Amino acid sequence: MKKQSLFTNQRGFTLIEIMVVVVILGILAAIVVPRFLDKPDEARITRAAADIESIEQALAMFKLDNGFYPNTEQGLEALVTKPETGRIPKKYPERGYLKNVPVDPWENPYVYLSPGVHDYIDIISYGADGEPGGDGSNADIESWKSN
Repeated sequence: MKKQSLFTNQRGFTLIEIMVVVVILGILAAIVVPRFLDKPDEARITRAAADIESIEQALAMFKLDNGFYPNTEQGLEALVTKPETGRIPKKYPERGYLKNVPVDPWENPYVYLSPGVHDYIDIISYGADGEPGGDGSNADIESWKSN
């Protein structure tokens, strides 16, 4: 009986076949990867809009209890601890309205204006760059606009 080598009748890939596969994988990566890279920014924008809604609800409770909104100087800190300057709330809950002063998903403070320019109160996140204006992930997220 004739002994056959393990390598007999086996065919490897040619360089061209390997290059075709690499090119196809490169094209797929070029199409798919950018879609996944945009997801974290979209999630942060969605979270900022949700945070703004939560802050608005806490401010509504503050107003319901006290008849007024905290002013700009008191800021969002008035939702965490009872203000000691300006108009002092008379019915302030022991635990406050929020656990801590919220920051946006990019770790910047939310801008709070009361009275606001666009509404009774304005709450703004300046986006990824932390500066007014911008496009994409740098765009402002504002309480008076539907996001």
